[in-house]
Amino acid sequence: MESTPASEQMGYFEEQVRELLVPTDPEDAKLVQKGLMLYRQGVVKQLQIFNDKITSTVHDVTPCYVKLDLVFASMSSCSCPGEGFCRHQIATFFAAFSKFGSVGDWVTAWREPAREQKSAADWGMQTAKDLIKANSILKPDYSRWVQSFEVSFDTLLASKKYTSPYVIPELYGIYERRIHASAPVEQEWRLLYELVAIVVSFRKLAMLSESLGHDEDTVRRAYLHLFHNLLDDAEELAVKIGVQSLPFAFDEFIERLKDDAFDLLKCANGLELERIHLYRHLWVVFFKKKAWREAELTKIEAALKGLQDWENPLVLMVAGVHLNLLIGNDETALKLIGQFSNEEIVPYLLYWIEYLSVLKAWRRVGVLIELFLQKVKAYLEALGGYHSCVTFVRNSLKSVASFCAENDRLDLYERALLVMLPYSFGEYEYLLFERKQYDRWGELQAFVGLDFYDLPKDRLKVIEKERPEVLLGMLHQTAQREIDQKNRSSYKMAVRHLKKLRTLYKKLKRVDDWEYFMETLMERTKRLRAFHEECRRSKLVDV
Repeated sequence: MESTPASEQMGYFEEQVRELLVPTDPEDAKLVQKGLMLYRQGVVKQLQIFNDKITSTVHDVTPCYVKLDLVFASMSSCSCPGEGFCRHQIATFFAAFSKFGSVGDWVTAWREPAREQKSAADWGMQTAKDLIKANSILKPDYSRWVQSFEVSFDTLLASKKYTSPYVIPELYGIYERRIHASAPVEQEWRLLYELVAIVVSFRKLAMLSESLGHDEDTVRRAYLHLFHNLLDDAEELAVKIGVQSLPFAFDEFIERLKDDAFDLLKCANGLELERIHLYRHLWVVFFKKKAWREAELTKIEAALKGLQDWENPLVLMVAGVHLNLLIGNDETALKLIGQFSNEEIVPYLLYWIEYLSVLKAWRRVGVLIELFLQKVKAYLEALGGYHSCVTFVRNSLKSVASFCAENDRLDLYERALLVMLPYSFGEYEYLLFERKQYDRWGELQAFVGLDFYDLPKDRLKVIEKERPEVLLGMLHQTAQREIDQKNRSSYKMAVRHLKKLRTLYKKLKRVDDWEYFMETLMERTKRLRAFHEECRRSKLVDV
């Protein structure tokens, strides 16, 4: 493919097409097949590539006009009644792509994950039949359990025969079914067996991800859900086991499981949030004895002294904070927290705020919330992405709210809202309105830059009745924005707001202020003839 601007655009566009169409989805597979057929039939006519666009007419049952957006593939369109990417758009893409590369090669490469997945499934099922079944019939043995998990995992997922990230969920499903089928019959041993399987499987999957060189985005798109499913299952199992009195025979298994849980901290570099979450939850719900926790903390402290041996010390330091908080060594925990950057520690603080809130340890919670509010603004700036920030802020406010409600600290909740603006706007706007702090409500609207006509009409009616002067500033601001656009339609919108302003000034018995404002405005805009015409036409000023 020649290195020209057009070929670069096409390369970017075809990457987006790969993202939009999933080869393992039967509907997408049919769509590509139909588009390929239309392209090979030669019905794509009047093809043009210009100005970040591709246009064509596809002579299907009825002619369809297609426009592909090379910058944003999802914004492409077709005159046919279909929704989303249709066969006509695919055919047009193939016709354009053929000028730069082989359509056949592209289709073959695109289909590869689906072929790999089917082949892997067939092979994996055959291999699974040969794996040992001893766990379900022999006396429980921790070493044999772990060995069977690792043998199954390595045989099915780590054989290097299949390396595509999209194959991993299919292979893992086979592996997981095999694990469940080999579980002990007794209920109490089955629960423990499945919990051990989750810890070992999580560690193995994280190590496999790193060995295959899958970056964060690849993992997210292909199989991050596997880790989240394991976390959900672990939470459920740990609670079920934790509420029953454990037989003495469990002691050896728990000692070994604690060691495997510690390995979660160092088994890989990526997936920090997921690894830490599983580790912390096990120590909150399952490993409850104080002696266990003190021994684990000693282990962590020893490892912290040799941090140079750890490629990624963050997870170890978070574990150190966690164990100190569980034991009640808050002072030591806070010193450790002080060694983190804001971007690193903030998402972990929420977990401990929620954990201590459940215990109603309000004094301890208050200290962590103060620390959180000092660091959260820098974290939000680093996080980026409006939707991500809004989601994080919404969860943060829920975590803080229980402390504020229980301790009558509405002032602290309001400070949290202020610190996390503009992402906390919805919650803060609601709070101010419910407390009838209309002046501050108006200041908040001005701060985020909302236009008057974007404001909730039910809110406006209440404020116009009770505190109409609050609306003056917003109306002035919105009218001026419309005037500054300098076109006829915006002038008409400006006049609408000015007429509303006039009504409010009269209601407030400030006609003199209104007249002075209009004189000043007309003088300042004397060169904007169209605006003056709209003002006269609406009788805002004398004709």
